[in-house]
Amino acid sequence: MNSSPVIRKVYQGVACRHQMFRMFDRHAQRPNRWDSDDAEALYAGEWFEIDEAGHDYMFEILPPLWIRGSMFAMREFLTGRVTSVFFALRIDQTIRYFHGYCDLSDKESVEAMRVAIIERESRPVRMMTREERLEHIWSSTADQYRGYADLSSPEASRGKRTIAFYGGRAGNRLRILEDLTDQEIAAKLPVHLRNLPSQAAA
Repeated sequence: MNSSPVIRKVYQGVACRHQMFRMFDRHAQRPNRWDSDDAEALYAGEWFEIDEAGHDYMFEILPPLWIRGSMFAMREFLTGRVTSVFFALRIDQTIRYFHGYCDLSDKESVEAMRVAIIERESRPVRMMTREERLEHIWSSTADQYRGYADLSSPEASRGKRTIAFYGGRAGNRLRILEDLTDQEIAAKLPVHLRNLPSQAAA
């Protein structure tokens, strides 16, 4: 593996079971999905909050690979040595539940994610980084309105994630996710997330 992946929140709010299953494979449409690509780097480090029912359902669906206190790992690996790890964490006197993808070839990955989640969710004021806004947009957009730039795109954009914008009579237009302006990001976010303060990524 390369250096440790960036641990990152990819959805704001608590994902219900349906949304949880959608986000288990947020990168299903990536080019060359079945080839030998760097899928581990796409998934490792991603995390989001789930509800208690989703957490308990995943605990019961298959015997876990391991259980460590309030954490357990799924026996089936997503790709390489990356698998789902579920957390039940006490944050501000409340038990909350999370899913994260950890690369188990790194012995420190699970603890690093646990610490990162607690640090991120213990902030006194709700806020979102630009990266978190973009990841939330990607996570919450239906498959038919998100994808990857293909060979018809400029070479520098090929393979990058795209989002469709409604263009009226002209039809939908595709924009590279990472190139969205602040105004475009605001247009894609739900109203309750548009005006949250920003902060540099932790």
